[in-house]
Amino acid sequence: MRSLAPKEAKTGLVLSGGGMRGAYEVGVILGIVDALKPSPGSPPLFRILSGASVGAINTAYLAANAELPDHGIGRLAEVWKTLKLEDHARVRPLGLTSLKLPSLLGKAGAALGNSLLDTRALEILVRRTVDWDRMHRVIDSGRVIALLIAALHVASGRTTMFTEHTPGINVVPTRDERRATVIERITADHVLASAAIPLLMPTRRVGDHYYCDGGLRFNTPIAPAIRAGADRLIIVTVRHARSASDVAEVEDHDSATGQDLSPVFLIGKLLNALLLDPVTYDLQVLERLNQMMEVLEQTLAPADLDRVQRVWVKNRGLPYRRLRTLVFTPSRDLGEMAGEFIRHHLRTETLKPLARYLIERAVRAAPQTEADWASYLLFDGDFAAEIIAGGYADALARKDEIRDFYAGG
Repeated sequence: MRSLAPKEAKTGLVLSGGGMRGAYEVGVILGIVDALKPSPGSPPLFRILSGASVGAINTAYLAANAELPDHGIGRLAEVWKTLKLEDHARVRPLGLTSLKLPSLLGKAGAALGNSLLDTRALEILVRRTVDWDRMHRVIDSGRVIALLIAALHVASGRTTMFTEHTPGINVVPTRDERRATVIERITADHVLASAAIPLLMPTRRVGDHYYCDGGLRFNTPIAPAIRAGADRLIIVTVRHARSASDVAEVEDHDSATGQDLSPVFLIGKLLNALLLDPVTYDLQVLERLNQMMEVLEQTLAPADLDRVQRVWVKNRGLPYRRLRTLVFTPSRDLGEMAGEFIRHHLRTETLKPLARYLIERAVRAAPQTEADWASYLLFDGDFAAEIIAGGYADALARKDEIRDFYAGG
């Protein structure tokens, strides 16, 4: 079969946050690469990359490896598959207090900041997996036009889009008072700040300010990719779209259980509400704007259309363009996959007693089969492999659609 290389166009990739659910994004990219089979020397699959939380980690890696036709996605998948739960499920009993345990943790304990989890393993992983110097060279060369990372400025509550772009490229800053655009070199600190789930992970200092998980306010940063000049968008979300019958079944089951809900179960639902639910609305807005602009372009005279675009420029800083989009969402509920994995495959004997107790207690207390909290926090390589396989299958099922999307220029 001949290699299908993408035409020269500014394709934007937008990756959502979601902790361990980020493995799904890796599987989708693997499927896209397999569908296109880009050859050496072909243009990069993604020239503008925008991500929040774990999506920021994945996009930084893909940007740093844009000199490779497949963006090095195979190695990224292997990194995910080698995660060890015992390294990432280290609970700090006094992590949210002002008390420290220098005799046990040494200077590193104080450096962690206030958090329930010991995140040193994650920090080492991010710093070592991404070649930051190469990422800067790739962006400077123009092979990748822009990398955009969302993080939440703790004091003001505004989302900051940290942006590194090719010299000479104009990234139009937002006029939304809830968001700010900062142009600077992106480092591991920016990415770790974007991925710092409050309370579970420590806030990160970048420059003079503290930041935390960018997914809390802007989990799928679509608009920044458009402002950076994307002609078309691939958007990968980690929220499974449930049908009305699925929701009804959950509600019926809930009314029949008659048991109290555990705090850990509620944490999973809270994370869903904060990180996943807004994505559907953002995608609906994008689709409505595309439809509206299509009607306006077909019905208005050029002078009248120009007047409409001037209103867009006045309010958002740039005219609106219709964009082709390709959206991927999990065909299976990742929370249910997490629950099944814990019950049938997870080995807990290597965990510290407190972490083992919390995981086993949380599963026993769950009123349903899903474990939403675990789909964010279960940093286990075998679980990652299952999620990656799901993303890969979802992408390959749309192989022809992927090829048409890229062949369309």
